[in-house]
Amino acid sequence: MAVPKRKTSRSNTRHRRAQWKASAPQLVPITVEGREHLVPRNLVRAYERGLLTVKP
Repeated sequence: MAVPKRKTSRSNTRHRRAQWKASAPQLVPITVEGREHLVPRNLVRAYERGLLTVKP
């Protein structure tokens, strides 16, 4: 069942937002057409299958 939203204090809102930290993607070396490239780990399969292309 839906519950009405409650007002959060400014301090709590800002503290909660401050916890979100972006992290750099983990890069993995792969070889495409004889050249080695660094690509994000979650996209390795797409590069291997040829769904994504590596810019020179």
